[in-house]
Amino acid sequence: MRHTQIALLLVLGSFTLAQDAAVDPSVAPPPHAHEIHLKHVLVISQTKGWEHDSIPDAMAAIYNMGRDSGLWDVTLRTDTELLTKKPLEKNAKNLDYFDALVFVSTTGELDLDDSQKKDMLSFIKDDGKGFVGVHAALDTNYKWPEYSQMIGGWFDQHPWSTFNAPIINEDPAFPAVRHFPKAFVKYDEIYQAKEWSRDKVNVLLSLDATKLNYANPRVHRADHDFAVAWDKMYGKGRVFYSTLGHTQEAWSDPDIRKMYFEAIKWVLGMTEGSTAPHARR
Repeated sequence: MRHTQIALLLVLGSFTLAQDAAVDPSVAPPPHAHEIHLKHVLVISQTKGWEHDSIPDAMAAIYNMGRDSGLWDVTLRTDTELLTKKPLEKNAKNLDYFDALVFVSTTGELDLDDSQKKDMLSFIKDDGKGFVGVHAALDTNYKWPEYSQMIGGWFDQHPWSTFNAPIINEDPAFPAVRHFPKAFVKYDEIYQAKEWSRDKVNVLLSLDATKLNYANPRVHRADHDFAVAWDKMYGKGRVFYSTLGHTQEAWSDPDIRKMYFEAIKWVLGMTEGSTAPHARR
Protein backbone atom coordinates (compact mmCIF):
# COMPACT_ATOMS: atom_id res chain seq x y z
CA MET A 1 0.00 0.00 0.00
CA ARG A 2 2.77 2.44 0.86
CA HIS A 3 4.50 1.93 -2.49
CA THR A 4 1.17 2.66 -4.22
CA GLN A 5 0.71 5.81 -2.16
CA ILE A 6 4.21 7.01 -2.99
CA ALA A 7 3.74 6.38 -6.71
CA LEU A 8 0.44 8.29 -6.73
CA LEU A 9 1.92 11.18 -4.82
CA LEU A 10 4.86 11.35 -7.20
CA VAL A 11 2.47 11.76 -10.11
CA LEU A 12 0.35 14.35 -8.33
CA GLY A 13 3.39 16.06 -6.85
CA SER A 14 5.02 16.29 -10.26
CA PHE A 15 2.10 18.35 -11.56
CA THR A 16 1.85 20.54 -8.47
CA LEU A 17 5.56 21.21 -8.08
CA ALA A 18 5.99 21.85 -11.79
CA GLN A 19 3.31 24.53 -11.49
CA ASP A 20 5.06 25.96 -8.43
CA ALA A 21 8.52 25.93 -10.00
CA ALA A 22 8.15 29.35 -11.59
CA VAL A 23 7.48 31.01 -8.24
CA ASP A 24 8.94 28.64 -5.64
CA PRO A 25 12.74 28.95 -5.41
CA SER A 26 12.90 25.60 -3.62
CA VAL A 27 12.05 23.78 -6.84
CA ALA A 28 12.96 26.21 -9.61
CA PRO A 29 15.72 24.92 -11.91
CA PRO A 30 18.99 26.81 -11.39
CA PRO A 31 20.68 28.70 -14.25
CA HIS A 32 22.68 26.38 -16.51
CA ALA A 33 21.22 23.32 -14.73
CA HIS A 34 22.46 21.16 -17.59
CA GLU A 35 26.05 22.02 -16.60
CA ILE A 36 25.65 20.72 -13.04
CA HIS A 37 26.81 17.20 -12.24
CA LEU A 38 23.72 15.28 -11.18
CA LYS A 39 23.94 13.97 -7.62
CA HIS A 40 22.38 10.77 -6.35
CA VAL A 41 20.25 10.72 -3.21
CA LEU A 42 19.01 7.62 -1.40
CA VAL A 43 15.82 8.08 0.63
CA ILE A 44 15.01 5.46 3.30
CA SER A 45 11.66 5.26 5.14
CA GLN A 46 11.69 1.89 6.87
CA THR A 47 9.53 1.85 10.02
CA LYS A 48 9.74 -0.65 12.85
CA GLY A 49 7.69 1.47 15.23
CA TRP A 50 5.22 4.30 14.66
CA GLU A 51 4.33 4.81 11.00
CA HIS A 52 3.84 8.43 10.00
CA ASP A 53 1.14 9.20 7.45
CA SER A 54 3.39 11.95 6.09
CA ILE A 55 6.09 9.56 4.82
CA PRO A 56 4.73 9.29 1.23
CA ASP A 57 4.29 13.08 1.10
CA ALA A 58 7.88 13.64 2.24
CA MET A 59 9.32 11.11 -0.20
CA ALA A 60 7.35 12.58 -3.08
CA ALA A 61 8.47 16.09 -2.18
CA ILE A 62 12.16 15.13 -2.04
CA TYR A 63 11.89 13.26 -5.32
CA ASN A 64 10.26 16.20 -7.08
CA MET A 65 12.64 18.76 -5.59
CA GLY A 66 15.55 16.96 -7.15
CA ARG A 67 13.88 16.36 -10.48
CA ASP A 68 12.48 19.86 -10.90
CA SER A 69 15.72 21.57 -9.85
CA GLY A 70 17.89 19.25 -11.93
CA LEU A 71 20.29 18.89 -9.00
CA TRP A 72 19.78 15.26 -7.97
CA ASP A 73 17.96 12.07 -8.73
CA VAL A 74 16.34 10.01 -6.01
CA THR A 75 16.08 6.35 -5.17
CA LEU A 76 13.12 5.73 -2.84
CA ARG A 77 13.23 2.68 -0.58
CA THR A 78 11.17 1.38 2.34
CA ASP A 79 13.82 -1.26 3.08
CA THR A 80 17.53 -1.07 3.98
CA GLU A 81 19.06 -3.37 1.35
CA LEU A 82 21.07 -0.60 -0.31
CA LEU A 83 22.72 0.52 2.94
CA THR A 84 25.89 -1.41 2.23
CA LYS A 85 29.12 -1.13 0.28
CA LYS A 86 29.01 -4.77 -0.71
CA PRO A 87 28.24 -5.52 -4.37
CA LEU A 88 24.54 -6.20 -4.92
CA GLU A 89 22.83 -8.28 -7.58
CA LYS A 90 19.88 -7.45 -9.85
CA ASN A 91 21.25 -4.04 -10.84
CA ALA A 92 20.89 -2.74 -7.28
CA LYS A 93 23.07 0.22 -6.35
CA ASN A 94 24.98 0.28 -3.07
CA LEU A 95 26.23 3.22 -1.00
CA ASP A 96 29.20 3.81 -3.29
CA TYR A 97 26.76 5.12 -5.91
CA PHE A 98 25.09 7.72 -3.69
CA ASP A 99 26.12 11.18 -2.54
CA ALA A 100 23.64 11.67 0.29
CA LEU A 101 21.31 9.65 2.47
CA VAL A 102 17.94 10.88 3.76
CA PHE A 103 16.08 9.10 6.55
CA VAL A 104 12.38 10.03 6.37
CA SER A 105 10.66 9.36 9.71
CA THR A 106 12.32 6.01 10.22
CA THR A 107 11.36 4.40 13.55
CA GLY A 108 12.52 1.55 15.74
CA GLU A 109 15.47 -0.74 15.15
CA LEU A 110 16.08 -0.80 11.40
CA ASP A 111 17.06 -3.96 9.55
CA LEU A 112 20.81 -3.38 9.58
CA ASP A 113 23.50 -5.91 10.36
CA ASP A 114 26.88 -4.89 11.80
CA SER A 115 28.53 -4.59 8.40
CA GLN A 116 25.75 -2.35 7.11
CA LYS A 117 26.03 -0.10 10.16
CA LYS A 118 29.78 0.15 9.63
CA ASP A 119 29.33 0.94 5.94
CA MET A 120 26.69 3.58 6.57
CA LEU A 121 28.82 5.42 9.13
CA SER A 122 31.87 5.18 6.86
CA PHE A 123 29.76 6.60 4.00
CA ILE A 124 29.36 9.79 6.05
CA LYS A 125 32.40 9.93 8.31
CA ASP A 126 35.12 8.71 5.95
CA ASP A 127 33.72 9.31 2.47
CA GLY A 128 32.39 12.77 3.30
CA LYS A 129 28.88 12.05 2.03
CA GLY A 130 25.77 13.77 3.40
CA PHE A 131 22.98 12.77 5.77
CA VAL A 132 19.58 14.43 6.32
CA GLY A 133 17.28 13.26 9.09
CA VAL A 134 13.57 14.07 8.83
CA HIS A 135 11.41 14.13 11.96
CA ALA A 136 11.33 10.56 13.34
CA ALA A 137 14.84 9.84 12.09
CA LEU A 138 15.61 10.77 15.71
CA ASP A 139 13.26 8.00 16.92
CA THR A 140 15.26 5.08 15.61
CA ASN A 141 18.28 2.82 16.19
CA TYR A 142 18.31 3.09 19.99
CA LYS A 143 20.61 0.06 20.25
CA TRP A 144 23.20 1.71 18.00
CA PRO A 145 25.04 4.43 19.99
CA GLU A 146 27.10 5.54 17.01
CA TYR A 147 23.91 6.47 15.19
CA SER A 148 23.00 8.85 17.99
CA GLN A 149 26.48 10.35 17.84
CA MET A 150 26.15 10.83 14.10
CA ILE A 151 22.70 12.44 14.04
CA GLY A 152 23.11 14.30 17.32
CA GLY A 153 20.74 12.61 19.78
CA TRP A 154 17.62 10.49 20.27
CA PHE A 155 13.90 11.12 20.62
CA ASP A 156 12.65 11.64 24.19
CA GLN A 157 8.92 12.37 23.87
CA HIS A 158 7.05 15.26 22.26
CA PRO A 159 5.66 17.08 25.31
CA TRP A 160 3.19 19.28 23.44
CA SER A 161 2.21 16.81 20.70
CA THR A 162 1.23 18.69 17.53
CA PHE A 163 0.77 22.37 18.35
CA ASN A 164 1.44 25.89 17.15
CA ALA A 165 5.14 25.81 17.94
CA PRO A 166 6.80 29.17 18.68
CA ILE A 167 10.14 28.97 16.88
CA ILE A 168 13.27 31.15 16.94
CA ASN A 169 15.70 31.31 14.03
CA GLU A 170 19.13 31.10 15.67
CA ASP A 171 21.26 31.12 12.52
CA PRO A 172 19.57 33.19 9.79
CA ALA A 173 22.73 33.01 7.66
CA PHE A 174 22.44 29.24 7.21
CA PRO A 175 21.05 28.29 3.77
CA ALA A 176 18.30 25.97 5.05
CA VAL A 177 16.75 28.51 7.42
CA ARG A 178 17.62 31.93 6.01
CA HIS A 179 14.13 32.22 4.49
CA PHE A 180 12.54 32.04 7.96
CA PRO A 181 11.99 35.23 9.99
CA LYS A 182 13.63 35.68 13.38
CA ALA A 183 10.51 34.39 15.15
CA PHE A 184 7.62 32.45 13.64
CA VAL A 185 5.03 29.74 14.33
CA LYS A 186 4.60 26.35 12.67
CA TYR A 187 1.93 23.76 13.44
CA ASP A 188 3.98 20.62 13.93
CA GLU A 189 5.12 18.01 16.41
CA ILE A 190 8.37 19.05 18.07
CA TYR A 191 10.60 16.35 19.49
CA GLN A 192 12.45 16.66 22.76
CA ALA A 193 15.95 15.21 22.41
CA LYS A 194 18.08 13.20 24.82
CA GLU A 195 21.78 12.41 24.53
CA TRP A 196 21.86 15.83 22.89
CA SER A 197 23.75 19.03 23.61
CA ARG A 198 24.00 22.30 21.74
CA ASP A 199 27.72 22.14 22.51
CA LYS A 200 27.99 19.40 19.85
CA VAL A 201 25.78 20.85 17.09
CA ASN A 202 24.96 24.14 15.43
CA VAL A 203 21.39 24.92 16.49
CA LEU A 204 19.52 26.50 13.60
CA LEU A 205 15.95 26.63 14.94
CA SER A 206 14.69 26.22 18.49
CA LEU A 207 11.52 26.61 20.51
CA ASP A 208 10.99 29.94 22.26
CA ALA A 209 11.39 28.77 25.87
CA THR A 210 9.45 31.81 27.17
CA LYS A 211 6.28 30.71 25.36
CA LEU A 212 5.99 27.06 26.44
CA ASN A 213 3.79 25.31 28.97
CA TYR A 214 5.96 23.31 31.38
CA ALA A 215 3.09 21.83 33.43
CA ASN A 216 3.61 18.56 31.59
CA PRO A 217 5.29 15.42 33.00
CA ARG A 218 6.77 14.66 29.58
CA VAL A 219 9.04 17.71 29.75
CA HIS A 220 12.37 16.16 30.69
CA ARG A 221 14.92 18.79 29.76
CA ALA A 222 15.63 20.91 32.81
CA ASP A 223 17.48 23.41 30.65
CA HIS A 224 14.33 23.96 28.53
CA ASP A 225 16.50 23.80 25.41
CA PHE A 226 14.41 22.32 22.61
CA ALA A 227 16.10 22.39 19.22
CA VAL A 228 13.90 22.26 16.13
CA ALA A 229 16.72 21.95 13.57
CA TRP A 230 20.48 21.63 13.69
CA ASP A 231 23.50 20.81 11.57
CA LYS A 232 26.87 19.29 12.38
CA MET A 233 29.88 17.51 11.00
CA TYR A 234 30.40 13.79 11.42
CA GLY A 235 33.96 13.22 10.40
CA LYS A 236 34.18 14.49 6.83
CA GLY A 237 30.42 14.34 6.28
CA ARG A 238 27.71 16.95 6.74
CA VAL A 239 24.63 16.15 8.82
CA PHE A 240 21.32 18.03 9.04
CA TYR A 241 18.31 17.17 11.19
CA SER A 242 14.92 18.77 11.80
CA THR A 243 11.89 17.64 13.77
CA LEU A 244 9.62 19.53 11.34
CA GLY A 245 7.64 17.39 8.90
CA HIS A 246 5.38 15.32 11.17
CA THR A 247 2.14 16.21 9.40
CA GLN A 248 1.11 15.59 5.81
CA GLU A 249 0.26 19.29 5.55
CA ALA A 250 3.86 20.23 6.39
CA TRP A 251 4.97 18.91 3.01
CA SER A 252 2.64 21.32 1.23
CA ASP A 253 4.22 24.21 3.13
CA PRO A 254 6.72 26.05 0.89
CA ASP A 255 8.78 26.98 3.97
CA ILE A 256 9.27 23.36 5.01
CA ARG A 257 9.94 22.19 1.47
CA LYS A 258 12.53 24.93 1.00
CA MET A 259 14.21 24.07 4.31
CA TYR A 260 14.72 20.44 3.31
CA PHE A 261 15.64 21.38 -0.26
CA GLU A 262 18.38 23.68 0.99
CA ALA A 263 19.42 21.12 3.63
CA ILE A 264 19.99 18.48 0.97
CA LYS A 265 21.92 20.97 -1.14
CA TRP A 266 24.07 21.78 1.89
CA VAL A 267 24.90 18.17 2.78
CA LEU A 268 25.77 17.63 -0.89
CA GLY A 269 28.33 20.44 -0.60
CA MET A 270 26.53 22.79 -2.99
CA THR A 271 26.28 25.61 -0.45
CA GLU A 272 28.14 26.68 2.67
CA GLY A 273 26.96 27.24 6.23
CA SER A 274 28.39 27.19 9.73
CA THR A 275 28.65 24.01 11.80
CA ALA A 276 30.08 25.78 14.85
CA PRO A 277 28.18 25.35 18.15
CA HIS A 278 26.98 28.51 19.83
CA ALA A 279 25.15 29.71 22.93
CA ARG A 280 21.42 30.37 22.83
CA ARG A 281 20.39 33.34 20.76
